[in-house]
Amino acid sequence: MDYKILGRTGVLVSNLCLGTMTFGSETEEGEAMRIFHKCRAAGVNFFDCSNNYSEGRAETILGKAIADCRDDVIITTKVSQRTGKDVNAVGSSRRHIMRSIEQSLTRLKTDRIDLYFIHYFDPFTAMDETLRALDDLVHQGKVLYLGVSNWAAWQIAKALGISAREALARFECIEPMYSLVKRQAEVEILPLAASEQLGVIAYNPLGAGLLSGKYSDRVKLQTGRLVEKEAYGKRYSEPSYYTIAERFVDYAQQLGVNPVTLAISWVQSHPAITAPIIGARNVS
Repeated sequence: MDYKILGRTGVLVSNLCLGTMTFGSETEEGEAMRIFHKCRAAGVNFFDCSNNYSEGRAETILGKAIADCRDDVIITTKVSQRTGKDVNAVGSSRRHIMRSIEQSLTRLKTDRIDLYFIHYFDPFTAMDETLRALDDLVHQGKVLYLGVSNWAAWQIAKALGISAREALARFECIEPMYSLVKRQAEVEILPLAASEQLGVIAYNPLGAGLLSGKYSDRVKLQTGRLVEKEAYGKRYSEPSYYTIAERFVDYAQQLGVNPVTLAISWVQSHPAITAPIIGARNVS
């Protein structure tokens, strides 16, 4: 396993990050633990989670998995997605952040989150309100570093400016969507990351499985994320994506390389990328 420094933090993370979105939903606890230990045996020390994955069960499972190796792993979790029926159980307000961090720490059975992400942009909360709340968490020792996912480049740049002006802890890592079929991050997000020394962990490096060879106009599956999850079906509904995927898979086969390996390696090869986020339903 190769390791990279996360942005300007000095922290070394494996150049593959295991995403835990399937833990507690598509993957039951026992299999999730086996996936975790398989990754640890391969040298992975970087694990991505969120407080809304499987309604919090992913955090609980990850907490059990890291119990005997907490100081050897780097874990992330997130806030801002809806976590309950209460009208305020969503967003990036100080109230929601402060309640959510305590819930995440309890489920993960840890005293600190290595990397705490704002999951989505909240248009109803002042950005400086969110950044001050996050800065408080850093000063309290509950969070070591901050990150942001699914923000536009201008929003990230604005936040970095506010943090610099107000001497607040700044975002040190971003988590954009990035794959051979979803390359929008190359326009502004990745240049921003390179300019500002931000770590980058990229989700959906396989295009939700599209680049794995399972899906094509020639192969119509009845199961899989693109079939079973409406959001993913819409995200990758453009016909050209399937054409690209078919050509890509054909090329991988010509090289004698598994298309999954090639797709992830392609994301890894971008100089601004710290680690692609990989995920699995089972060990195989």
